[in-house]
Amino acid sequence: MSALVPLLVTLPLLGAAVALIFGRQRRIQVGVSLVTLTATLVIAAVLLASINATGVPIAVSVGGWPIPFGIILYVDRLAALLVVVSSIVLLAVLLFSVGQGAADNDDDTPVSIFHPSYLILAAGIFNAFIAGDLFNLYVGFEILLVASYVLITLGSTESRIRAGVVYIVVSLVSSILFLAAIAAIYGALGTVNIVQLSERMTELPQETQLVLHLMLLLAFSIKAAVFPLSFWLPDSYPTAPAPVTAVFAGLLTKVGVYAIIRTETDIFQNNDVNTLLLIVALATMIVGVLGAVAQAELKRILSFTLVSHIGYMIFGLAIATPAAVGATIYYIVHHIVVQTTLFLAVGLVERRAGSTSILKVKGMMRAAPLIAVLYFIPAINLGGLPPFSGFIGKYALFDAAADEGTPLMYVLIVAGIITSLLTLYALMRAWNLSFWREESENEGDGESESDARIAYLGDAPAADTQTRKRVIPRIMTATTAGMVAVTVALTVFAGPLYELCADIGQSLLQPVTIADLEQEAG
Repeated sequence: MSALVPLLVTLPLLGAAVALIFGRQRRIQVGVSLVTLTATLVIAAVLLASINATGVPIAVSVGGWPIPFGIILYVDRLAALLVVVSSIVLLAVLLFSVGQGAADNDDDTPVSIFHPSYLILAAGIFNAFIAGDLFNLYVGFEILLVASYVLITLGSTESRIRAGVVYIVVSLVSSILFLAAIAAIYGALGTVNIVQLSERMTELPQETQLVLHLMLLLAFSIKAAVFPLSFWLPDSYPTAPAPVTAVFAGLLTKVGVYAIIRTETDIFQNNDVNTLLLIVALATMIVGVLGAVAQAELKRILSFTLVSHIGYMIFGLAIATPAAVGATIYYIVHHIVVQTTLFLAVGLVERRAGSTSILKVKGMMRAAPLIAVLYFIPAINLGGLPPFSGFIGKYALFDAAADEGTPLMYVLIVAGIITSLLTLYALMRAWNLSFWREESENEGDGESESDARIAYLGDAPAADTQTRKRVIPRIMTATTAGMVAVTVALTVFAGPLYELCADIGQSLLQPVTIADLEQEAG
């Protein structure tokens, strides 16, 4: 099985090279991308099944260097699960983009650069998930940065270039902080191997540990869009093409959350900043969802809800019990799938209505009932209505917090419930205005009752551009429907999935030694 691990990174990189060679052959590029991501999904699923059956992670020392020297690729159940989920999302968004490109003659996602950049993005995501040392994790982040900057500026419109510049500046600041933290950690402990760091970190004074801890958290919180370091996200994601926005919203912030998980569970178990994380989680949930309520544009509403729901993940990590960490893992899987699906559904709305402003879009229920359903199901799921996976994940988090029983935990539970209700309000308000409101409504001389209710949204930021109505290819609708089916599957198969996540939470809080790593690589 160890021979399969490097393929998670090398296959997408090789696929990107082949796609670049055939830059003017659209069908070949599409075929290469589909085969590459499908193969990666199969490999990740095989690794997950094998590791889950044996309970033993797989470690690979690249180049044959003895552990802990050299680059270590480390695949446990958490890494394998996230690679599987990421592969599903990347494959679905790729199919969506293929339909969009075929319908629009690749005006919005030019095929010659989209496919190589997309596969490099996939390689960066997978490399980050299986990195066994901090420097390789940094390399994964940099691969992401290069590919994501190309993707976020596709089309070269003024708004996309401006958003891309903000995105890359913020990402570079995060990368500089991360690199500085790596240098300080190496200077203090003589290693960047995550397992070895967990063994040696206790040799440092608590004050030094705290400084290093906060440096890493600051760098990763920027990438995860944790408040107050989330200011860049709502203005960056909505300007990108629909497929790019969907994959960014689903995966990129979760790479930052994943890095925080490794920091808290593997490196700094004995250096407690959980109270600080609880306060940050509270602010992230409330500020993010209040931003969503104040928006009148669907992509911006979803971008702010993305920020607010990162707060749930930080909340679960801050509780720092096996049950809470397991619930956090389940919620991450839920959010990756549901958030991506909602952005794909909004992409369909934009093509059908020519806009994503809830002040302009009307009558979608009558004009496109299937799109209405494809939006509604993940929307109520994200809002946390039972029996969907959003409700299961939040209930598990609240239950773990209640077991701790401190006043701050109860404050977070109340904040989480309020955030869930406001998320549902923002998404259902958009549903009501965009889908149920008829075309003839609000066209009279006087202001209607519904106009009065949403007058406060008049000053909200508008959509990037008013586009023309476009044909929706069947593959785009089918892909979105398939992702909706996956969101439903998270509920139908919640039992075994949650059991797996609970096992992951239990194992993450058990220390791993260099001897264990050598045995796993042997």
